[in-house]
Amino acid sequence: MNDDTPDIQTAEPAGLPGPTPDGDPQAEPARKKRARSSPKSSSKTGLKAANAAIEARIGHSFVDSGLLATAFTHVSALKSARKRGDSYQRLEFLGDHVLGLIVSDMLYRAFPSADEGELSKRLADLVRKESCADVAKSLGLLDDIKLGAVGAGAGARLRKSVLGDVCEAVIGAIFLDGGYTAAAGFVERNWTERMHKPRRPLRDPKTVLQEWAQGKGLPTPVYREVERTGPHHDPQFRVAVDLPGLEPAEGVGGSKRAAEKVAASVMIAREGVSGGSNDG
Repeated sequence: MNDDTPDIQTAEPAGLPGPTPDGDPQAEPARKKRARSSPKSSSKTGLKAANAAIEARIGHSFVDSGLLATAFTHVSALKSARKRGDSYQRLEFLGDHVLGLIVSDMLYRAFPSADEGELSKRLADLVRKESCADVAKSLGLLDDIKLGAVGAGAGARLRKSVLGDVCEAVIGAIFLDGGYTAAAGFVERNWTERMHKPRRPLRDPKTVLQEWAQGKGLPTPVYREVERTGPHHDPQFRVAVDLPGLEPAEGVGGSKRAAEKVAASVMIAREGVSGGSNDG
């Protein structure tokens, strides 16, 4: 019996080359193209672009890009709690002291008539966490912070609480990467204008409240912890301050002292007491 069924040949789709033997020169460009467009290659390109954008805002090009990455890594983003050294904490420690030295030098030269007391007050105002956080915000560093599941769950509160730490870590990273001159350049660019602004009152609100209470014949304000929440590495305290005859006032902060100052400020504002500031 004759099979009249015609032979069926499989054709290559139009526009696509067929298999190319190993060693064929035509295969090499295709392999290179695939390598260039691989996810790993794209990821590296994206990381370089992100780092370049941060460096442009900071004003320092890093030789060791690992320092830059560490400066933005919160401890919650680490895979193992044993590797806390891979977070920004060590850089923050270094940056805090480098910032203090640089700002002290700036103040010494900018205010030749100021005595030690005034220089110390100005220094305390300029290097406090809130000032560092303001610098970080002005440089747009908030969204560059790497947070893990714990940090992401804490949301905006956690991000704001670590802004000052990240700013100090960046200073530490610049110091290690480029030396004192590079770190001083960063601090001078971001602190000189602040240094010449009129200094704000630095009176502790707890002191203001206590003096006001004494003037009214009231006893010393009593502070009590109401609640402690948040993870161990980033606790939040809620503290109430009590004075006889007055409604308690509450404040929240990253430490008991900070929460007490906020509580005192709330009572000061509510009772119309002047002279208090919770910035110190």
